[in-house]
This record gives sequence, C-alpha cells and structure tokens, in this order.
Amino acid sequence: MAGLTVAVVALPLALAFGVTSGLGAQAGLVTAVIAGAVAAVFGGSNLQVSGPTGAMTVVLVPVIAKFGATGVLMVGVMAGLILIALALARLGRYVRYLPTPVIEGFTAGIAVVIALQQVPATLGVLDAHGEKVWAVAADAVIRFAAHPHPASLAVALGVAAVMLLGARWRPGLPFSLIAVAAATILAQVTPLELARIGALPAGLPAPSLDFLDVHAIGALLPSALAVAALAALESLLSATVADAMSVNEQHDPDRELFGQGLANLAAPVFGGIPATAAIARTAVNVRAGATSKLAALTHAVALAAIVLVAAPLVSRIPLAALAGVLLATTVRMVEAGSLWALARATRGDALVLALTFTVTVAMDLVIAVGVGLGVAVVLALRAVARAARLQQVPLEAGDHSAEEHQLLSEHIVAYRLDGPLFFAAAHHFLLELTEVADVHVVILRMSRVSTIDATGAHVLGDAITRLQRRGITVLLSGIAPGHDKVLTALGVAAQLRRDGQVFPDTPTAIAYARTRVLHHTPPDPTPPTNRADLTAAGSTSTAPSAHRPVHPGTTRSGSGPLG
Repeated sequence: MAGLTVAVVALPLALAFGVTSGLGAQAGLVTAVIAGAVAAVFGGSNLQVSGPTGAMTVVLVPVIAKFGATGVLMVGVMAGLILIALALARLGRYVRYLPTPVIEGFTAGIAVVIALQQVPATLGVLDAHGEKVWAVAADAVIRFAAHPHPASLAVALGVAAVMLLGARWRPGLPFSLIAVAAATILAQVTPLELARIGALPAGLPAPSLDFLDVHAIGALLPSALAVAALAALESLLSATVADAMSVNEQHDPDRELFGQGLANLAAPVFGGIPATAAIARTAVNVRAGATSKLAALTHAVALAAIVLVAAPLVSRIPLAALAGVLLATTVRMVEAGSLWALARATRGDALVLALTFTVTVAMDLVIAVGVGLGVAVVLALRAVARAARLQQVPLEAGDHSAEEHQLLSEHIVAYRLDGPLFFAAAHHFLLELTEVADVHVVILRMSRVSTIDATGAHVLGDAITRLQRRGITVLLSGIAPGHDKVLTALGVAAQLRRDGQVFPDTPTAIAYARTRVLHHTPPDPTPPTNRADLTAAGSTSTAPSAHRPVHPGTTRSGSGPLG
C-alpha cells in the first residue's frame, strides 16, 4: 500500500520533472521506473524512494542547452561512475558528521519548498512563472486573486485534511489513496473545472547505448561532478531524514551511494535523466507505513504497470488532489518540537538552523547545506578555542626549607597547557605566555595538549624565542609522541633539545629548574609588560608580574579563550 501511494504521488512529479529537464515526460517516467527499482534493490536505505527531482533538473537544464539530449544521458552515466567510486572509497559515512541543526534546517526548508511548489496546482493556476519556487508561488497567488478558482483550492485542502485527520484517527489506513480516489470520482461526477494529469506516454523505450561519446567526457566532466555531488548529498540527507522519521532504521551510506550510482548508470540506457533520492516521495513512503525496500520497489513496478495498463484511468486524477497529498506530507515532515528545542539550545545552533532553512527556501539546497556546515564549523572552532587554557600551577614544596622554596617559587613558573593548540587558539596563547615577568625559568607542561597544528607549533616556537630573549630559561615536559613529530618537523624547540631542556615528565623538569636557580646567577629582572596594553589586546591572563610573586600552594590561571 505504501508503494502504491508513493506511485500515485510520484507519477505527476516524474512527468513534470521530465518535461522541465528538456527530455520530455517519458524521460521522467522512465527515470522513476528504472532508477527507482535499481536504487531500491541495491541502495542502503529501507525507506528511500528514488527518481527525478526538481533540484536535479536545475543542474540539467544548462547541460541540455549546451550539449543536447545525448549530453544529459552521458552526464548521467558519468555521474553514476563517480558515485560508485565514492561508495568504494567509503566516503558516504562522513555525512553522519553533519550537525543536527543543518539537517533539521534543511528538512524544514525542503518542506516549505515542496509546499510552495504545490501552490499553483492548489489554486488551479497552471501558467504561473518565476525563477525561484517562491516567485512562482507568489505569481500563482496574484493570478488566483484576479481570477479565483475555488474548486481546486477546496479539493487540495480537503485531501490534505482527510490525510492529516485520518492519520490521527486510524494511522494504519491509506488515507492518501482514499482521498485521491474520492477526489477523482468527485471530478468525474461533477461539472467542476479541475486540471487533470492528462494523457500519458505509452510503454518504455528499448535500451540503447548510442548516446555514448568518449570525446565529450572532458567537456561534460564538470557537469557530471555537479550531478554526482547533488545526487550524493540529496540521497544521503534524504536517507538521514527517513531514519529520523522512522523507528529503529539506520541506512548504510556507502551502500546508498553505490545503489544511486547503479541507478544513474541504468536510467540513461533507457533514455532516463540522472536520478537521486527524493525527499518528498521518501516522506510519503514513510508516512504511508513502509518498513522495507519492497515499498520502493513496488512504487517502481506500479509506475511501470500504470504506463502499460492504467494510463487512461490515472490521467483523470486532478492535480489539485496530488497537491493536497504533498501539502499534508510537508506538514508531517516538520517536527515543530525539535525545531523549537534547537532554537532554544544555543545561539549558535539557532543561527545555523535559521541560515540553513532560509538559504534552502530562498536559493538552493546544496548551497544551503554548504552555508550551514560552514557556519557550524566556524562556531565549533570558536568553542574549541575557548576551551583551551593556559594554567599556572604551583610547585611542590618537597623537602626544601621554607626560605629555599620561597626563592624557587619566585623565580620558577610552571604552566600547564590544556586542550588544543591550533590556529584558532594560538594567537591568544602567545599573548598570555609572554606576559610572564620576573622569573628565571618557565616550565611548559605539554602532557594535556590534545592536538597541535603547524600554526600552534610556530606560535609556541615564537613564545619560546621571546622568553629566551628576555633571559628566561624555557623547559618543556611531557610532549606526546605525535606532537613531538610536528614540533621536530617544523624545527620548533630545536635549541632546547640540543641543550637538554626537553624532559619526558614534569618532575624531571622541576628538578633541573631548581638546580639552575640555586646554582646560577639569575638574569636582571625585565620590567613588567604594560598590562593595560595587554588588556586592550583582549588578554584575560592573570600570570604573575614582578609585583605579584607566586607563593607556595597558590594557583592563578589565565583561563580565557586562546583564539
């Protein structure tokens, strides 16, 4: 029943997307049948429904304008090979790192786009125009206001109401099929002016490879890469959305890419356009009760049967009824509670959610995911940089006399570096560390550094150089092997290694520092750095100055953000 429901919804969409792509309605229908069946069998999601999509036609229109129909078919085959290569490289798993606000904003945005796409059919306006979906919807509203057609609006809202209310009353019944059938009968027995699907192409074309042109591969490669990227992104996001809409479902991303690659290899052989998973049809599939791949396969088989057998009957279905099905689907796609919780979680999550949603509706879904992911990465780096700390720790008194320990505490400072030392945290680290004054030895405890990159290593080397120029001895302790490799490769602390001032642990470094302070004449104290200037630069460190010696048993930390 789920497959049949999806087939009824997918039929007009397949025809429309085929026409929009420039290859005709038959190409869209072939894609829904062939690609839908292949992706259902070989894909990695139990709930995914594949076929032609609106986002894909946007990419294909320039291709057919420049290279013609054979160019579109070649692009489909090349994109299929690229998707298979991505699957074999096991790159599909990385989509799981997409932040939740990006996925939720993308889903909500797609729901709004789908709803806007249904506005013309809902209002009975078939000649609305516009470059973006919201512009087409606005044009349809203006035309409807000038010449109202209440019959289409009533049918669409009626079908949507039956689906939404029926799902609450009896979730197991296929109210979408019931509502569409009722709307079709109503259109047949009443004189209402309702636009219908219209005549369907009869049969599927014979397979052919005549479109293959090896010499066009170079010119078509950029378009093939764009199609493959869109197919991968839309399919994996659609599978993620389907998992979220269901219970105990988890797709295999690499297998899904493999299935989509095979589908895009097969569809052009029969004259079909490049395909991808369709979020709208997948959502209908889930809401109709699908629990296995059999539903998506049934959808493809049903479409093939409709082409061969029931074309005259399906041609009488009102477009407004199908618009009502999708309107109800969009309402159930959006989890208002989840969106509200994300919006209240943090300001960063709310910003990413709002940006992804807005760009999805106003511009393009691929751009939306890129913008959302980019902002999320920047906010994550900012949070990680703030977590990095440069903390001054006290020296243990041990067996030394009070006078000797007082001397040690005044001239040896130990700092523990906590967290990542990378490009986002490096600059402020330099400001905090070089603020230290009136000491002879600085011990940098590196054992708690979680990661270090080239920028962090260079800044560490710069800080060491600045301290040495002021006559301060710098000791390093507890460097992890992986971090030591980075420092060695960049030549950081090379002199310290030659002078034996890099130690495996902190106690050894402290013992060396005590020996140096007690048996060597300390350098002249350097005037303290202007603290007001550092404050203006954004430093929050409370490292000791010449006027604030460190006393035994005390800890002062500069725990502000390091980036």
